[in-house]
Amino acid sequence: MAGGGLGVCFGFIALLVVGTYSAAAGLAGGAGSSANGTVALAKGSVPALYQGLVQRWGNLCPAINPALLAAQLYQESGWNPQAVSSADARGIAQFIPGTWAGHGIDGDGDGDRDIWDPKDAIPSAASYDCELAGYVKDVPGDPANNMLAAYNAGAYRVIKYGGVPPISETQNYVRIIRSLEKSFARPVGRVDPSRQAAGAIHFAQGKLGTPYLWGGTGTAAQNGRFDCSGLTQAAYESVGIRLPRVANDQYNAGPHPSREELLPGDLVFFSDDLTNSRAIRHVGIYVGGGYMIDAPRTGAVIRFTRIDTPDYFGATRVTTEGAAALPTHLPQA
Repeated sequence: MAGGGLGVCFGFIALLVVGTYSAAAGLAGGAGSSANGTVALAKGSVPALYQGLVQRWGNLCPAINPALLAAQLYQESGWNPQAVSSADARGIAQFIPGTWAGHGIDGDGDGDRDIWDPKDAIPSAASYDCELAGYVKDVPGDPANNMLAAYNAGAYRVIKYGGVPPISETQNYVRIIRSLEKSFARPVGRVDPSRQAAGAIHFAQGKLGTPYLWGGTGTAAQNGRFDCSGLTQAAYESVGIRLPRVANDQYNAGPHPSREELLPGDLVFFSDDLTNSRAIRHVGIYVGGGYMIDAPRTGAVIRFTRIDTPDYFGATRVTTEGAAALPTHLPQA
């Protein structure tokens, strides 16, 4: 009887998956700008404490936008205002003291320029980006790409090579920021379905009934057990996409469909603070019809469960580019 019940459940979920994909036929991709052309930030992608600063200063010049500025800050510090790198880059915007001395501004008008204060550092990052964009404004190509290349390699190299220079570190820097930018922008249209979604769901279905293990990543030493983000990481790794270890970093692995636009394979997230993606505490894999597969908590097993709860935060449609852009080592406090 137990096996028969499980088979019925699989069949029900399979119908949900097929039905949800059928309903989504013909979806078109979208960019992250609002009706008036200003890029809007995805829900909770920037911590509420900094959202106003990023939205305001991200529109300082045409070469940047709030989502691009957010992507830079996240890649540099993970929103940690006390971060310090091995190169002594400091604060949420990771300015080296010498660069700060020449380019830091008093963003909040309180009479000082504090490298550790996000109200100064975030405006300074935007101001420095725009300054660099001015240096390379006559260089052919995408102005934002050229600005980012100048940030990484220096404006003179961008001018010398007539665009992003043939330096792998610089090319990767530009690619990473532009990919991350998509996860901070609020989509204005439908988001393309993930090609790897079905495989990720298949993996997760194969783990149904497995006991939860906090910190579990499915290793033999852990008897194949998972916690929530360990399960989603393993599911997408089975189809060739490497996600970060923790749920709040997995949120930035792609664009964010609305609740009404969810498709099977989307990651769905839950938090006690619906204004801050860094506070996300749980993740599952959406399978259609309002259900997900998740590894819920100690004492429970991997299961199907509904997503419509008061702590539902939002969703991410995982992309290969988005996952590959996520930073693996952020500066420490």
